[in-house]
Amino acid sequence: MLRILLGLAAAVVALAGISAARELFGPLALAAVIVIICHPLRHPLERWGLPRWLATTAVIAVAWAVLLVMALLLGFAGMEFTQLVITYAGDLRATADDVLAWLTGLGLDYRLSDGLTGVLTPSAILGFVTSLGNGVLIVLTALFFIFAYVIFMAADAARYGRAESAFGPAAHPAMERITRFNSGVRRYYVVNAAFGLLVAVVDGLALWWMGVPAPLVWAILSFVTNFVPNIGFVLGLVPPALLALVVGGWPLMLGVIAVYCVANVLLQVLIQPKFVSDAVSLSLTLSFFSVLFWTFVIGPLGAILSIPLTLLVRALVLEGDPGARWLRWLSGDTSAAPNGDGTSTDGARARGNAIRRAAARSDSRAAARRASARSDAG
Repeated sequence: MLRILLGLAAAVVALAGISAARELFGPLALAAVIVIICHPLRHPLERWGLPRWLATTAVIAVAWAVLLVMALLLGFAGMEFTQLVITYAGDLRATADDVLAWLTGLGLDYRLSDGLTGVLTPSAILGFVTSLGNGVLIVLTALFFIFAYVIFMAADAARYGRAESAFGPAAHPAMERITRFNSGVRRYYVVNAAFGLLVAVVDGLALWWMGVPAPLVWAILSFVTNFVPNIGFVLGLVPPALLALVVGGWPLMLGVIAVYCVANVLLQVLIQPKFVSDAVSLSLTLSFFSVLFWTFVIGPLGAILSIPLTLLVRALVLEGDPGARWLRWLSGDTSAAPNGDGTSTDGARARGNAIRRAAARSDSRAAARRASARSDAG
């Protein structure tokens, strides 16, 4: 019990420190994720005979390109959204008044009705846009630090990959956990990017066909919110649905909601979670909690980084402790599931790796003895 209490106290202190330094930790985590995603590019380049420094430069260039595309998309969407609010300010006010009259007619208290319709006023939406713009400005300011982080991490990644050959079997368990974590992060973002692109194309074309203004902005929003587990669908639906209400009334709004429900629920709710679960082995409950938790700790960026951060905590805290195997299984890690003999899948994998390493050492010793025998015979 004392050990558990000390562990919880240490976790609270660590999380408080991370939250206090969120302006540094968030960009650092984002840079690490981007380097992890781009790092496999190094291996084919080195196999083709490129120098290590040139392969590292290629990884840095690709990572920078990803960051620049992200910044351009967010900047474009933010400016277009602000222009939409300014253009439809009068329509927003009129729609808010109509909704207020309708709610009051239903018997709702006037103050409650006024509060519910307050979200449709131009000032409220502009206030939201301003806060969103401040957040984007903070992210853009942090891009300088992210660029620097990417350079350092990409340069060090090759050295980390040689740790097992430098330190031998002692480094294998830790390197195996890191490798499994990196693979999970890459699979997670590849799956989400693929489904996000598909959802963005479907939503954008549907909104364009229905005549909703700025369909490209809402397509970008659908793509970005697809990286937010569980609640990303709702975050991507609300703005275009409200705009459809303003420009086309209830029929257009219901049409937008219907299209999003058919396309997004089919792809994001029914199909995508299966692929994501197979990619990262996290339960749906833990995925949903991760979004809320990491958003609370490091801000909006935590929603996008929630799954990698949760995988990192599991790799550092649980995967190195054999007694925590049941916690890993509860978190959704299928490799921790017990087999019929009471062992786990990852335990069998570790034994198999140990057997293969022992066989390789035995083969190398036998080859050395044969070479020595030939030398003596000569």
